[in-house]
This record gives sequence, C-alpha cells and structure tokens, in this order.
Amino acid sequence: MGLQQKGMHGAWASRWTFIMAATGSAVGLGNMWKFPYVAGSNGGGAFVLVYLGCILLIGVPVMMAEVLIGRHGRQSPINSMREAVTDSGANTKWQIVGWLGVLAGMLILSFYSVIAGWALDYIFLISSGDLQGINGAAASAKFSELLSDPSRLIMWQSVFMVLCVAVVVGGVKKGLGIAVETLMPLLFVMLLLLLVFSILKGNFSAAVNFLFSFDLDALTWRGVLEAMGQAFFTLSIGMGAIMAYGAYMPQDANIGKTILIVALFDSSVAIISGLIIFSIVFATPGIEPTEGPGLMFISLPVAFGSMPGGLLIGAIFFVLVSIAAWSSAISLLEPCVAWLMEAKNIGRARANIVIAGTAWVLGLGSVFSFNIWADYKVAGFNVFDFLDFLTANIMLPISGLLITLFVGYVLRKDVINVEMEGTSPQLLALWQMTIKYIAPSAIAVVFIMGVYDKFFV
Repeated sequence: MGLQQKGMHGAWASRWTFIMAATGSAVGLGNMWKFPYVAGSNGGGAFVLVYLGCILLIGVPVMMAEVLIGRHGRQSPINSMREAVTDSGANTKWQIVGWLGVLAGMLILSFYSVIAGWALDYIFLISSGDLQGINGAAASAKFSELLSDPSRLIMWQSVFMVLCVAVVVGGVKKGLGIAVETLMPLLFVMLLLLLVFSILKGNFSAAVNFLFSFDLDALTWRGVLEAMGQAFFTLSIGMGAIMAYGAYMPQDANIGKTILIVALFDSSVAIISGLIIFSIVFATPGIEPTEGPGLMFISLPVAFGSMPGGLLIGAIFFVLVSIAAWSSAISLLEPCVAWLMEAKNIGRARANIVIAGTAWVLGLGSVFSFNIWADYKVAGFNVFDFLDFLTANIMLPISGLLITLFVGYVLRKDVINVEMEGTSPQLLALWQMTIKYIAPSAIAVVFIMGVYDKFFV
C-alpha cells in the first residue's frame, strides 16, 4: 500500500513554494495575537532574544526532523510515520506519533476556525464605521456582543471553513501551491504597509524601545519558559502540518537551509507585528501593551477608531490577520485529507467535505462555549479552553518530544543521511546533538511546567 501511495498527492512546484507553504503554516494567529502580548508582559527585548534563541535551538531542529520524516515517506503524516517505523525495524507503537499529530491538527482546526471567524467579522465591523471614536468599554461590549451571538459566530466559522476547503480541494499544485504563492506575498505587502503607517502615525520609537530594550530584571524564569513554548508552537510543530508539507518537498532541496529561511520569515512576521501593534498602542492614551488576548479585539479597535485613517488601516490589519489564519488552517486540514484519501481510496473533494465537516461540527462546541454552554465545564474548562489546553499543553509537546526521540535515537542513520544530503558534517553533527539532547529536554520542561501552571499554581 505504501509504495502505491508514495507521491500520490504530488509535489511542490519548487523549493520556494515549499518555503511559502511552510511559512504560511507557521505564520498565524500566534504571531499576530499571542507574541505581542506575551512579549509585552515579559520585558520586551530580553524576551525577544530568548525567543529567537529558542527558535534556533528547539524550533528549527524539530521542524527539520518533521520535514525529514515527511519527505522520506511521501505520504500523510500517519503513513509517513508508519513507513519510517517499518524501515527502522522499530516498535510499531512509534506510529502513534503520526496519529497524535493529525488528531491534534484536527482539534486545533475546530477552534482555530472560530477565532479566525472573529477576525473576518471585524473586517466588516471596523469598515462599517461602528468603531469610530469608540472607548474601551464600548469596544469590550462590541466584542462581547459577537461572542454572545452563536448564529453570527457559526456564520463566520462556516465562511472560514469554506475558504479552507476551496484551497485544499485543488490539491498540492493547483490548490495549496497557488494559494501560498499568492497569499504569502500579499501578507508581506500588507504587513509592510501597516509598518509604514505605524512609523508615520504611531509611536514607533516607543514600540522599538519597548520591544528591544534589554531589561533582564523584567524577564523571569516563567518568561523564559513562555519564550520556549512560543518558539515551539509558532512553527506549527507537532500537529502534522509540517510533516505533510515535507512530503511534498523537492528531493534536491536542502532541509536545513530551507527551514532556517522559514524560521527567519516566521520570526520576522512576529517581530514586525509586535512593532505595528505597540506603535499603535503607545500612540493611544489609556491602552497598556500587557493587556493580554483582548489587545487585538478590544484595545486595537479603540486605537484604530481614534487615529486619522485608522478605520481603513484597521480593516487592512484584520484582513492581514485573516490571511495569516487562512494560510495556517489549510495546513491543518491537508494532513487529515491526505490520510483519508490514502486510507479509503476516495477523491480529494469527498475527503475535504468529510474532514472539514467533522472539524466544523467539533467547532460548534467552541462556539457555544461563549454563550449557551458558557456554564458547561470539562475538567474545569469550557470546551474552547479545554481544547486549547489539551492541544497546546498536552498533545503538541508530547508529539514534538516523541518526534525528537524517534529521529534522534530510532530512525535509521542511512535514512537521515539521504534526506540530509548536502548538509556539512559539522552542521549535521550539531543538529543531531540538538535533536538528541537539547530539544527533548526543553520540550519536556515546557510540557511539565505547562501542566503544573494549569493545575498546581
């Protein structure tokens, strides 16, 4: 079965297309939403430096390992992992890595589509002029009004899921490939446009000072762990997406160099987003850069509504956020679709409908978490928070940890040598040391502290 399936989904048109696809997968709400407020609450510059170090020591090596497995198997993460396990003569229990990643991706897609729906709604909300001159209390009321309306949330969730299906149904070259080659340049153009606006109209010098001033006293050990966790999750590690995209990667592309470019792009988007957001925040009295997740949907609309030309720029900002979410979501949908096509020998269109429909139904639990099921708890969480905690704090760290252990200690050396061909012996040795010792230790610490924080602090 594996030989027939190898390469059945096609391949990226070029190495550059893979870079755009992997960057699209990595660049998402985490860059535009989470990174700015996490950096803001952990001392700015010192946090950024630790974050970038963790990208190099944890994110890049694990991402390379995922791509390696995917390109070797040339199938869905589940079957690529199965092939790697079989080729290495390893215990079949290692196959759980593929299943864990794809399942995590499906669960993340279910609630990610709901958050992305908020961004879509805000494109029209801010364009309508309703947020002109709005204050914090009114902005909070507008956001609460959205969350309390299940029909409105379901509508935008459905629109976003249809957008994802419209891309993935086209396959690797005609769907995913064309989408990322269009969306990612558009994202970078819009990002630069917003950066120019923030320099001209915002308090850019305050943003630079805040984000790059080196204040070690403001960075606690908890902040270091936050940086490690952010570096791990921002690159879409452990959720099957990068392994699936790696399966379509050209054989002559150097994995190490390619992933370093992806990490550079991803980190750049996070930092530029931080500069844009903080420039606007510092230009608006009464808004704090450490306000948390509400920074995007409450504080920023207040800032946009009080600035000349702010409503247009605000609409562009939420289009940018929606594009980032879209490029990430298609990478979550693809691994599940690829597996269903292989497992049931069905067409891509039908597989898309089944997988997207399942994610949509699961997403209803997250929709209702903010209104009619607000009092319903799972292990002390509402459904939305439970799925977020389960995936981010349990499934993804375990998946990433198992990948490092498998590639570091189990995968056959000749498989590694073939896939890493063209890498200098020194860099290969450094990567292998990192994947064996540094990355798994760091991931284990993030995992343990994440669970400890939720249940014991």
